[in-house]
Amino acid sequence: MHLSVFDPASPEAAWLLWLWKASMWICVFIMAVVTVALAYILARFRRRDGGEPDQRTGNKRLEIAWTAVPLVLVAVLFALSIVTARAVDRPVRRAPDIVATGHQWWWEFRYPSANIVTANEMHIPVGREILLEVDTADVIHDFWAPRLTRKIDAVPGRQNFIWLRADHADAYFGACAEYCGTQHAWMLFRVVAQDADSYASWLAQQFAPAEEPVTTEAKQGRMLFVQLTCANCHNISGINSQQQFAPDLTHVASRQMLAGERLQNTPANLKDWLRDPNAIKPGSYMPDLKLSETDLSQMTAFLETLQ
Repeated sequence: MHLSVFDPASPEAAWLLWLWKASMWICVFIMAVVTVALAYILARFRRRDGGEPDQRTGNKRLEIAWTAVPLVLVAVLFALSIVTARAVDRPVRRAPDIVATGHQWWWEFRYPSANIVTANEMHIPVGREILLEVDTADVIHDFWAPRLTRKIDAVPGRQNFIWLRADHADAYFGACAEYCGTQHAWMLFRVVAQDADSYASWLAQQFAPAEEPVTTEAKQGRMLFVQLTCANCHNISGINSQQQFAPDLTHVASRQMLAGERLQNTPANLKDWLRDPNAIKPGSYMPDLKLSETDLSQMTAFLETLQ
């Protein structure tokens, strides 16, 4: 998983890295000056036998220097920060393209104009500026995709906004950067940047209703999903369409990962997740339903149809 801020993949991330480098070199300069001055003072004014040194009170030139130089350095840092903020945190004058909602411990991504909801995997078109609204359904979280944009808090009762853009087609990883409970470390997500045609195909796929199961095993799994009240927490288009507490599963089989980047999305891993969620992600709100091996196979077969 690549989360390095030193490999920016967007103009916003490049600006932030530029500010960091500028600040670092200013700090290196200060450190060098202080170190050289300290070494000179220790060597030049080391204690010697003899009389007392000259006793003086005040040194206007020195006092002006150690006041003016820090002021200039702070002013330079302030100016650099203002320039970066204007480039990264632009005014919001339109509706958001995507709404990211933090939950303990997963991310919900809604596309208002396309009427699409997904979890832990955001898709965006390459080269297009995306306005993201960030909020939370419970506690404070922090949305951070380090190669694409800055961090921004998700605060209860408040909507924050952030711009992001990807210059190249790739998968960019992100995380919650504000401690939010037991599984904070695994509250991960990915941003998949695609060319225009691939993105349009993905939107069409996600907008389509869930496919009806064909095999007997998958049909039994669908019945289990309803009977075991899974639909009370999870939404699947065609079974229920209410806003739910847990991730939307309408196209869960099309996602690359499970459990917040914890597992590759394979039938075997999905079955293990259903068998005992807390063994994989301790503290998860998903209960252990004590499913038999037959039930697990049927439920897995059904969920694997949700492409």
